[in-house]
Amino acid sequence: MRPQRAFTLVEILIVVVILGILAAIVVPQFTNATQEASTKATVAQLTKIRNAVDVFYVRNGNMLPTVTAGDGTWGEILTPAGEYMKLPPRNKWVAPSVATTIILRDTPDSGYTTPSPTYGWIFSPTLREVWAAGFDGQDNPFPH
Repeated sequence: MRPQRAFTLVEILIVVVILGILAAIVVPQFTNATQEASTKATVAQLTKIRNAVDVFYVRNGNMLPTVTAGDGTWGEILTPAGEYMKLPPRNKWVAPSVATTIILRDTPDSGYTTPSPTYGWIFSPTLREVWAAGFDGQDNPFPH
């Protein structure tokens, strides 16, 4: 017969402390990764919108799509076939309830409004420009 061997209380406490230290190192990195993913997703959507507007502009004799203020109202660039865009883009940097809402204005945001902007996108028909809410004119996000 062999004597049964078990872990001592000290060994178990050492393992718990090591796991706690690892968790303290890893958890903040996941928080930054979430914000980074939101930023990259919004910039990708912004690029997609700008490309769709530019292609529409060229294909239609230098005319812009009829974008109006509202929820996902990108006009003719939203088509079921997805010729320009199939679905309204979502701004992941703002509240989900307003992520597809468009306003018409000639300037990008100058800061992040608290608790959240009431729109997801800014379209300027006079400048033929699109900006994301909560981002500056160089597509950098303002901190929440």
